[in-house]
Amino acid sequence: MSNILTAQGLERLKKEIKEIKEVKLKDVAQRIKDAKDFGDLSENAEYQEARNEQAYLYGKLLEMEDKVKNAKLISKKDKADTVQAGATVMVENGGEKMNFEIVGSDESDPLNGRISIDSPLGTALFGHKKNESVEVSAPGGLRKYKILDIL
Repeated sequence: MSNILTAQGLERLKKEIKEIKEVKLKDVAQRIKDAKDFGDLSENAEYQEARNEQAYLYGKLLEMEDKVKNAKLISKKDKADTVQAGATVMVENGGEKMNFEIVGSDESDPLNGRISIDSPLGTALFGHKKNESVEVSAPGGLRKYKILDIL
């Protein structure tokens, strides 16, 4: 399974992996070592907490490395005739115009105009052309979006 990412998103993931490996895991290892010096590990809360954090970091690291390994980069360099991952789409809904950048789920930030290709709106827009309309089921009912431009 591939993970859709922009070049910036991939770079962010790589930096976070480096931070976990070079800083966070080393810090947790030192905390575990220090906690062992307190004696009885079965009743040592600091030791248990550090071990739990270490397990969490290793799990997160494996997940992030898998995302990087299976990343499918999207690019904005080619203007497409249809809505694709990486495209910025200008739509109109109820007289209101808005722009959305179509990104992978890890980079989704709807408040800043970045919607996931897996979201209801992203899925509805995907593959459609300029001047086409799509309908999206929302909690408030069915919403209709007209594609004004694909940037």
